Amino acid sequence: MELPVAIVTGGSGGMAPGLIGALLEANFRVVVVARRASDLAAAAAQFTSNEVIAIPADVTDARSTLDVVGTVLDRFGRIDVLVNAAASSTPIGGDIEKIDVAALIRDLDVKVGGYLRMIQAVTPAMKAAGAGRIINIGGLTGRSSDTLSGLRNAAVAHLTKVLSDQLAPFGITVNAIHPGLVRTPHLTDLLQKTAASRGGAPEDFEDHFVSAVPLGRLLEPIEIGRAVAFLAGPDGATITGESLTIDGGYSRGIYL
Repeated sequence: MELPVAIVTGGSGGMAPGLIGALLEANFRVVVVARRASDLAAAAAQFTSNEVIAIPADVTDARSTLDVVGTVLDRFGRIDVLVNAAASSTPIGGDIEKIDVAALIRDLDVKVGGYLRMIQAVTPAMKAAGAGRIINIGGLTGRSSDTLSGLRNAAVAHLTKVLSDQLAPFGITVNAIHPGLVRTPHLTDLLQKTAASRGGAPEDFEDHFVSAVPLGRLLEPIEIGRAVAFLAGPDGATITGESLTIDGGYSRGIYL
């Protein structure tokens, strides 16, 4: 039987191995997309499966996203799932007078603009098939006032809801997942830098983060990936327009 095909953007990011691994567990072919070819090759090399294909592309370039989709359709003749996970890791915040507006716009262009370009690129094929799953990876900062970087995640939630209404009549679901504290190289680097600047061991600062999580631990990328695989699979067929928080109970908001 021909395997369904999932495209994962941000394929060289810290959460990517969990997303890819879970989709492989669910018997998808996975096309991994990222801007830097060397980083992408290293990410794909973590998997020995022949069902992982790496394609370099820049989601800030509409032509590049269209080329990815064309390549996938030429090779497999189908696109069943799009997982949008490309993002900048540069934090943007601080006093209003000092905010770099140009940097903020670039940040939005990668995540929000990149998600939208990829969705525009895959939609014709999904409409023609009468089915498709789009899953956008957001983040908890979109629900707090901690940093202006959260603007991108708030926009992802809004984009998800708008497009879910628009695409549902074509059999295409659109959902967002907002992960909490996930053990990624980015978080490890943050803990090490925090320890170096404040004095102490990274493990102590990890304990500080974990103390705010009711489950009492950091999440693993594969746990986010399995939620993606659920939404991408047959059991997620009637779920659309939702923003699912996976954070071990870290969030304190109600109905947000």
